[in-house]
Amino acid sequence: MAEYSEIIDQFLDDVWLAEGLSQNTLLSYKTDLIHLTKAYDKRDLLTLGLIELQNFLAKRLNIGYSARSNARMISTLHKFYQWCHAQNKIIADPTQKLILPKLPKSLPKDLSEQEVEKLLDAPDLTTEIGIRDKALLELIYATGLRVSELVNLTVDDVNLRQGVVRVMGKGSKERLVPTGEYALEYLNKYIDEVREDWLQGLKLNKLFISHHRKGITRQTFWHRIKYYANLVDIKKEISPHTLRHAFATHLLNHGADLRSVQMLLGHSSVSTTTIYTHISQVRLMNLYKEHHPRA
Repeated sequence: MAEYSEIIDQFLDDVWLAEGLSQNTLLSYKTDLIHLTKAYDKRDLLTLGLIELQNFLAKRLNIGYSARSNARMISTLHKFYQWCHAQNKIIADPTQKLILPKLPKSLPKDLSEQEVEKLLDAPDLTTEIGIRDKALLELIYATGLRVSELVNLTVDDVNLRQGVVRVMGKGSKERLVPTGEYALEYLNKYIDEVREDWLQGLKLNKLFISHHRKGITRQTFWHRIKYYANLVDIKKEISPHTLRHAFATHLLNHGADLRSVQMLLGHSSVSTTTIYTHISQVRLMNLYKEHHPRA
């Protein structure tokens, strides 16, 4: 990979310095650009024109990539070739006529409060892994953190006495998120009974760790949620993000205002948060039809 990664690395370094993008965003850019380079047999990306880029995108659709995936790829190409043009590496930006497809807004997967309760009660509290997983599940539902924010928490980020979590979100924006009694109870239990036992004196600042004495990854947490969903017979396709969705939806269902939910989620724009109101409205309509005598 080294023979064609120099221009990609330069691009990633520059956009990281200029915009403070998250490691996940940078990794997405890198993955997309490596796919493009491999598609043209490691050809210099600076020599590709509009026709080659259109053919590349068409082939992706033909082999099963979704329109949403291609839209993300187009965004990456726009970003990369705009940077190349600004750096005088190319005469013209070949992506100027690449148009992002209009995608339908998809509602997030919805979990009922009863389903969340089943999921949160699934870990076996007689085991150390179960205690850790219970703390993880309770905390993500109590705070609505992104999974990357959750697994990157340090011990110093959690104030158990005040009941708040300090989160470094997208664009290096910091926010304080309150957490509830259940999450605090199991965080204390995990820290006192599991974490110190696993570390055996090793100094590690990551809050959530494995018994291998390493910080857990997003993939690990995803697998744990899938495992518990299967265990309690939840048929829906769920992920860590599903609990973030549930956090927002259940707050709105119980009367929270949209602006407060936006701040808790760390959305830069309230328009991003409005998608959750659609779920609340659907539920209200169902309740109306079920209980109103003239519905």
